[in-house]
Amino acid sequence: MNKRYLSLAAAFGLAAAGLGTASATAATPTAPVAPQSVTSGYVNYNGSGEEAAANKAFFEAVLKSVAEKRAANPGAKQVTVVYDASGAPKFAQQIASSTSIWNSAVSNVKLQEGSGGASFEYREGNDPRGSYASTDGHGNGYIFLDYAQNQQYDSTRVTAHETGHVLGLPDHYEGPCSELMSGGGPGTSCTNAQPDANERAKVDQLWANGLAKALDKLDRMEKTG
Repeated sequence: MNKRYLSLAAAFGLAAAGLGTASATAATPTAPVAPQSVTSGYVNYNGSGEEAAANKAFFEAVLKSVAEKRAANPGAKQVTVVYDASGAPKFAQQIASSTSIWNSAVSNVKLQEGSGGASFEYREGNDPRGSYASTDGHGNGYIFLDYAQNQQYDSTRVTAHETGHVLGLPDHYEGPCSELMSGGGPGTSCTNAQPDANERAKVDQLWANGLAKALDKLDRMEKTG
């Protein structure tokens, strides 16, 4: 399972980042299989500068999208990130579980499923890179869940890990199984899908301070644009 994270990248840029596991129910691929061993890239989680930048860009794209909606509705009492899960039907259960886990773990941001105006979406298929988070260059983010990887690793952990990128957390493959963002580092036997205390605190800090900065930047852009 590959891992990647994001943040508010240069002018909310794009990139790809990942980590993931495919569920045992995801047996029938809908995307073409790459002409190489799909499992070869999942054994080791070797983070790279490119992945870190991609994760950062994804988080920033999501944050910008949320900030724009927030600016249009300043009276909202809670920061809500809307996602579209229709592109990953085989992982519906894992997505619901992972978003519920995060909603119970943090207080400054909430994930909510919706068909319109989503800040990011989930997709599924085959990719030799495994699961990852990415942006398309137009401020739209998505989490890709790879079938084969999710068959090797606990699928809810993979999905919750990738969702952690949406909330701003980077990969930390060297961490123990108790760290959600350690991803596949602890091996396939690790099934923990819960963020630890430090990860929960970091997300709350990012969304308390990061959103304020994003709103301020949008305000300055509007005044000068």
